[in-house]
Amino acid sequence: MTLLSILAVGFLLGLRHALDADHIAAVAALATRSRSIRETVKTGIAWGIGHTVTLFTVCAAIILSGVAFPERIAGALEFLVGLILVGLGVDVIQRIVRERIHVHAHEHRNNGSHIHFHSHKEGAEHNTTAHEHEHRSNLPSRALTVGLMHGLAGSAALLLLAVSQQVSTIEALSYVLVFGVGSVFGMGILSAAIAWPIMASARKGNQSFKRFNLAIGTGTAAIGAFVMIHSYPSIAALLTTL
Repeated sequence: MTLLSILAVGFLLGLRHALDADHIAAVAALATRSRSIRETVKTGIAWGIGHTVTLFTVCAAIILSGVAFPERIAGALEFLVGLILVGLGVDVIQRIVRERIHVHAHEHRNNGSHIHFHSHKEGAEHNTTAHEHEHRSNLPSRALTVGLMHGLAGSAALLLLAVSQQVSTIEALSYVLVFGVGSVFGMGILSAAIAWPIMASARKGNQSFKRFNLAIGTGTAAIGAFVMIHSYPSIAALLTTL
């Protein structure tokens, strides 16, 4: 294989990797806090950057050192990712149920239309006409942190290392990097697709928005529980060695 073909395959597999169920669940749960499609895309990109940073760091360390990544450690990290997904799902459900989130769409004079949500937890009235507030312009740290954790776990590292055994060190590192860039790009596209139904449900009213978010929260927690159950044997094996 030529270097160009290796990089092309890496980029395409990175795009595909962004579509893994646990990745979609994580970004969907994080996106429930976003107020616009732009914010949701930033969330997806932040997740992708975090994922790429740790994935590249771990794979580079293994490629350069030649030390294999223990499968039980990978499984234990998968278990941790599952736990994070359960936490994200429960957080979405709690925000809707306990904090009595209220949502509606509105416009800024210069920033276009987006949704605004606030809590009626204390039963306080809300002025729906006062919406001149600031919106964050930096990458969401919450999504970046979840992405960092996702990059430590999963089949991607094993896949990348399998490929790295067939090529030179430079080609392997280039492949890992381009794979990560592909996952960032893929998650950016995916997060935009996720944003549309979330924003559409918000514009249909509170009940539609709440039902959709409850579905996201429940689905995310269920996927997290499945990941934890699937990876539990690795946790058990790791504990026996301690």
